[in-house]
Amino acid sequence: MIYGNGFEYNKSMTITSPIFQSNEYLHERFTCDGQDKNPPLHIGEVPQTAKSLVLIVDDPDAPEGNFTHWLLWNISPETKEIDEGKNPDGSVEGKNGSGSVGYMGPCPPIGRAHHYQFKLFALDTVLDLAPGARQSEVESVIHKHILESAQLVGLYARSAIPR
Repeated sequence: MIYGNGFEYNKSMTITSPIFQSNEYLHERFTCDGQDKNPPLHIGEVPQTAKSLVLIVDDPDAPEGNFTHWLLWNISPETKEIDEGKNPDGSVEGKNGSGSVGYMGPCPPIGRAHHYQFKLFALDTVLDLAPGARQSEVESVIHKHILESAQLVGLYARSAIPR
């Protein structure tokens, strides 16, 4: 998988979930049709030289282009799990695509499945960004500091059938 700036994802660091495998469907409870809280995530094989982690969750299939669903930085490199519905201690949150801070679950238009990319980056620095920064701001400062990266993709589609 190639990142927007041409960066290729490495294979050693991992981001997984006990709830879904990559390219499988997310459970409805993690979406706007459910409880709208982040799924649990597991992090592995973080480089020993990492100073912080960044997590970007976005939807490249959104009608208006890429849509940010969750943005976290300055996650401790010792973090092994992100619990369901929680932020890692000490992390900083940015704005999602709706302009508010925090996780915003998948909520695609009715129809085809969208791909929700959980992108994890190990950095050689801690970011000096104010809370509420946008994805473009984070991406503009991390590209020169990426040691390793990993990606997990969850799918979600909404049905026209009322629940």
